[in-house]
Amino acid sequence: MRTLHIAAVVEAASLALLLANLLTTHAEVVSSLAGPVHGSAYLVVIAVTWQLTGAAPRGARRRAVVPGVGGLLALRRIRASLSARA
Repeated sequence: MRTLHIAAVVEAASLALLLANLLTTHAEVVSSLAGPVHGSAYLVVIAVTWQLTGAAPRGARRRAVVPGVGGLLALRRIRASLSARA
């Protein structure tokens, strides 16, 4: 669960950085560094969410594939599901 949390935050932050760069200076260095970080975090979010088969409800899996905020949405859904079980 900790891996999912870290990857979700990195995914959202890197997307925000990419969009801010696009709207302001459009520095190629920022794009070349933040782009692969965002893509990797996106893939980690999807993989970790799909590996949490026991704890991840179907809604979390669908939310995980939403670029940018999908990791945060999936994490929220998983936590809600776990708290409902307790």
